[in-house]
Amino acid sequence: MSVKKKKSQKQTQSVKVVKQSLFQDNFNDGKTKSLVKKKSVQAKSVKERSNHQRNQFSTVAELLNQHSIKESNKYISQEFQAFGCHMAAVLGDQAHTSLYIKLAKTYPRALLERALAFVSDAENARSKAKLFMWKLDQLKKKKEK
Repeated sequence: MSVKKKKSQKQTQSVKVVKQSLFQDNFNDGKTKSLVKKKSVQAKSVKERSNHQRNQFSTVAELLNQHSIKESNKYISQEFQAFGCHMAAVLGDQAHTSLYIKLAKTYPRALLERALAFVSDAENARSKAKLFMWKLDQLKKKKEK
């Protein structure tokens, strides 16, 4: 029994209801003034940083911190991998992404882009992936001649 009482006491101690509103004008105990001061200081620091960047070069760490990194492509390390994923997305064939990455690695970019442009212009194609492979084969044969 004593164990259950201790648990219930801990639960009641941890639950505290705080009733505050961000839009009340009556809640003015100095916190809103400090928030206004913080915002003005932040605005000044942004202006100072922009002036500083105009006058001097930035370090690589500063440049990297300014831009967010996408987590969706964390396994892509080479440019041809990104192009292969792009081709798979355009053709609507994500199941065979590895095939398009392999094509992007082995074939010239000009051939792949021509075949991809041909497929993207074809609106009524039943299978864009099949049409892409056919056009790529045609372009390869034409280049060999």
